Amino acid sequence: MAYRKDQGRLARMTTFWSLAVLLAYGCIRMRAELTGQFPDSLGAAVSDGLVLPLVNLPLSPALIASVLSLVAGLFLLNRALERPKNADLLIETESELRKVTWPTVDETVDGSVVVIVVVLFLMGFMAAADFVLGNLFARIITGGGA
Repeated sequence: MAYRKDQGRLARMTTFWSLAVLLAYGCIRMRAELTGQFPDSLGAAVSDGLVLPLVNLPLSPALIASVLSLVAGLFLLNRALERPKNADLLIETESELRKVTWPTVDETVDGSVVVIVVVLFLMGFMAAADFVLGNLFARIITGGGA
């Protein structure tokens, strides 16, 4: 039982941090868009000379909105991942992925060659069918004179 709890904790942490990075990127982009779209209102500094020390950014409404969005998003993400139903799903998904038999390099190359050959054959067949049917219907529509 302890192994399953550790496994679930690891799966939740991995999922949380993966989604947290995406959320942080979205908030950074949101601040950039708000600053670019509304430079006089949302992009302007709240007060002159007030700069955040570590990131050297002026304190603006766009920055405040993006930080609040990030904090709220991280809180909601944590709450969603801590539900037992979601945690069990992540544990089961990880255990199923461990059972997967991955193909060897030779099997991958052989399968890729087969797919490429079939796609090229179907592409040629569809082009030929399009050409033949296009000419046939052009003759039908124009009365056979063209």
